[in-house]
Amino acid sequence: MPERLAEMLLDLWTPLIILWITLPPCIYMAPMNQSQVLMSGSPLELNSLSEEQRILSRSKRGWVWNQMFVLEEFSGPEPILVGRLHTDLDPGSKKIKYILSGDGAGTIFQINDITGDIHAIKRLDREEKAEYTLTAQAVDWETNKPLEPPSEFIIKVQDINDNAPEFLNGPYHATVPEMSILGTSVTNVTATDADDPVYGNSAKLVYSILEGQPYFSIEPETAIIKTALPNMDREAKEEYLVVIQAKDMGGHSGGLSGTTTLTVTLSDVNDNPPKFAQSLYHFSVPEDVILGTAIGRVKANDQDIGENAQSSYDIIDGDGTALFEITSDAQAQDGIIRLRKPLDFETKKSYTLKLEAANVHTDPRFSSRGPFKDTATVKIVVEDADEPPVFSSPTYLLEVHENAALNSVIGQVTARDPDITASPIRFSIDRHTDLERQFNINADDGKLTLATPLDRELSVWHNITIIATEIRNHSQISRVPVAIKVLDVNDNAPEFASEYEAFLCENGKPGQVIQTVSAMDKDEPKNGHYFLYSLLPEMVNNPNFTIKKNEDNSLSILAKHNGFNRQKQEVYLLPIIISDSGNPPLSSTSTLTIRVCGCSNDGVVQSCNVEAYVLPIGLSMGALIAILACIILLLVIVVLFVTLRRHKNEPLIIKDDEDVRENIIRYDDEGGGEEDTEAFDIATLQNPDGINGFLPHYRRGLLGGISQDAA
Repeated sequence: MPERLAEMLLDLWTPLIILWITLPPCIYMAPMNQSQVLMSGSPLELNSLSEEQRILSRSKRGWVWNQMFVLEEFSGPEPILVGRLHTDLDPGSKKIKYILSGDGAGTIFQINDITGDIHAIKRLDREEKAEYTLTAQAVDWETNKPLEPPSEFIIKVQDINDNAPEFLNGPYHATVPEMSILGTSVTNVTATDADDPVYGNSAKLVYSILEGQPYFSIEPETAIIKTALPNMDREAKEEYLVVIQAKDMGGHSGGLSGTTTLTVTLSDVNDNPPKFAQSLYHFSVPEDVILGTAIGRVKANDQDIGENAQSSYDIIDGDGTALFEITSDAQAQDGIIRLRKPLDFETKKSYTLKLEAANVHTDPRFSSRGPFKDTATVKIVVEDADEPPVFSSPTYLLEVHENAALNSVIGQVTARDPDITASPIRFSIDRHTDLERQFNINADDGKLTLATPLDRELSVWHNITIIATEIRNHSQISRVPVAIKVLDVNDNAPEFASEYEAFLCENGKPGQVIQTVSAMDKDEPKNGHYFLYSLLPEMVNNPNFTIKKNEDNSLSILAKHNGFNRQKQEVYLLPIIISDSGNPPLSSTSTLTIRVCGCSNDGVVQSCNVEAYVLPIGLSMGALIAILACIILLLVIVVLFVTLRRHKNEPLIIKDDEDVRENIIRYDDEGGGEEDTEAFDIATLQNPDGINGFLPHYRRGLLGGISQDAA
């Protein structure tokens, strides 16, 4: 109680003490100089001064101030006295007038021009303007002439605690991890006070929490907010509202205050394990469900959020681990159970799985709380469905010899209805895969038979599709591919690989290889081809040629002697018997044609024709062609000559319609120029009754024209 009373007295007397302290400086701020002392005396003392003393005192500045003070926000009934202007030149005879100019002169501040008293006529606010610069001057009352140079002074507005603290950036928001230790820093806030921070305690702030305890605390001086309780749980309460107060005057009574709010959100940490919503789940699935289909979802709830709540799911035990799998849905945080392998109701009707959910991200700080995982059991019941027939094999491979008899059985396919109420099955061939209808099938037992002959050399493989259909439900069908391989039978005799024609040089040597031949067989024995070559029995002792088997399964034909002559025999035919290694073996006879040719010394064949043999040795084909062309040309010339001779034997007199007029010009070599030239008309020779053929003489230059006209 005594402390409270003292505090109230202090709040009451503080403004009065401030006013008492500040008023004297407003009036007398500087020590009184000699002029002031004189001016404070009586008029007689002033008159008794000598003229010299007056001049001396007048030369000095007589103002008794340099600054004044006035309290802000003062609003009394009368204007407040700020201070008084006084100069040592004022004898008190009212002959001096004081003039005030500068900031606020006449509007805010008024001066008594006789006494020099300055009053503030308006309420001042330091936060708007802290000081005013004015100019004072003393002038003669009658002449208005300045008695002194102007003097500048300042009026300062003294601060009072009239502004409450403000939080300019509020309201505030902050986050702090849940489960934080005691004293963890959350944030700090700052308030501002418009009062003068260097004068008194008007702007000295102290912070406190009005609401938000006992969860948070605040440093009074720095406004740093900290946690006041350890291990606050976000899952229990996520958001807190804290009301913060800032009070000036150092927090003492009478000070002004401002408040703001701070919303503190606890951020999540992974401090909770996942937990299945139930320990046992039941699902049912048809046996004919498509692989990969989701058959159920499970979920392990986690009170955490975001990545702290992410869980992975696994199947850790059970009798269906090979048939089922579980994946995680990152969005819904579910575990999705899917089918990996086909189900069969007739084989197994239910499965049991043990699932585990574990956090993907763990925080080692909370490992002591136990494993961040949970388990649950899943029961899956398989439901019966009407299934299509099932073949005993997914594919079939059958083999048949190419000489198999028609309607012989080449294989069998089997299928069954997997349902409990098994339906009979009918078999058929998809004719789109057997367009030539080479095969048939027994509809009851699935036996395949041969419908047309097979030839391995035309087609080795035949791929068909067999259809199995339930008799009770024709919509339930199944298909299976059947590959039929045609096995080889030795039904083709070997023969020459190509049409061979050998050439034998007349100047060849005994034992020289004339030709190398190979054989081919359309059959395909298991151990590959092996051919036997031989000559006809009647040509075993052939005097001209012999054969030799090579290691590469080919045959070489050799000449037994030299001196072959194409005039005597141009072509030799050599029949060769080729046998394969089949069981039984097959053989054929192929004939090799051997031509005798003329060759160069190095064995290059030049000509194989008998006619070429009679030509001169060494004469090339080009030369022969040239000679033949010359002979033809000579024959043409002879024919032309004979034709011309026939034309000359015809009579000289021609028919009228073939009459041709010509001029005969005679030149006299002994003459002298043009005068010795005579022209005759040939018509006079042909017609004696005509005019005389003598023509007058013409100059040589005109003869050509006459000849042309005659023509």
